[in-house]
Amino acid sequence: MEQIPDVLQAAGDVYKLLMENDQVRVLEVRLKPDEKAPMHNHPNNHVVSVINDAKFRLTLPDGQTVEFDAKAGQTLWIEAGSHAAENIGTTNGHNVLVELKR
Repeated sequence: MEQIPDVLQAAGDVYKLLMENDQVRVLEVRLKPDEKAPMHNHPNNHVVSVINDAKFRLTLPDGQTVEFDAKAGQTLWIEAGSHAAENIGTTNGHNVLVELKR
């Protein structure tokens, strides 16, 4: 089975490393309308802080999709795993992710 690359390798144009140490990795993600981040892996559970409203579609490795509206000020918990991401709305998506290493 093909290894799915880390988010920064697969989608470094969309995800920016803000800070990393032995406990957390903090990433900023910006997706414009219709922009996609290819299949990538988040090796750790993470908390997502939504900066502005946007609509996203996540596609899982098995082809299943999940669509959701992210609302400014919302905080989401996402388990470690792989997905592709797409902004299917009309506004720029802007989030900050904190991946927990411990």
